[in-house]
Amino acid sequence: MSRWLLLAPVFVVGLLIVVFAVGLRLDPSRVPSPLIDQPAPAFSLPSLRSADQLVTSEQLRGQVTIVNVFASWCVPCRLEHPLWMEWAESSDVPVIGLNYKDAPRDALSWLARHGDPYAAIASDRTGDVGIDWGVYGVPETFVIDATGRIRHKHIGPLDPTSMAREFRPIVEQLQQEPGS
Repeated sequence: MSRWLLLAPVFVVGLLIVVFAVGLRLDPSRVPSPLIDQPAPAFSLPSLRSADQLVTSEQLRGQVTIVNVFASWCVPCRLEHPLWMEWAESSDVPVIGLNYKDAPRDALSWLARHGDPYAAIASDRTGDVGIDWGVYGVPETFVIDATGRIRHKHIGPLDPTSMAREFRPIVEQLQQEPGS
């Protein structure tokens, strides 16, 4: 019996090492989302640009659309922002911004400094819509198909490589689907 008591901690430590080793090999931007292939969660939020106007989930239907969750206080958002500026100039696929847990004046100031690539921007001050969408943090980006279903989720900032190898091909494939 005392032999098992001595081996138990060794077994537990060995098991923890295996779990951590497997975890370190996982890509944190590939967290599975139960929302993939599901309708985008419904929302109706004030527009960041004009609080008396609404941005709604209905705007995500009829064509392939990108939803980019960002905030002025988010350092990684600043890293990926030039990619969205390029996207806005070179693509006909609109990007809808979801400004997450941010003061509107801070977000507007940030966009004035860095440029505004968004077709519309919803102001999610409380983060409730972000929770409905399964947002872990910012930035996160969703690709919505023409029927309003979430088809892809990217966690963390996009970089030129992930944009070219992963993101653009998904958007282009969805644009080829009937009804897009």
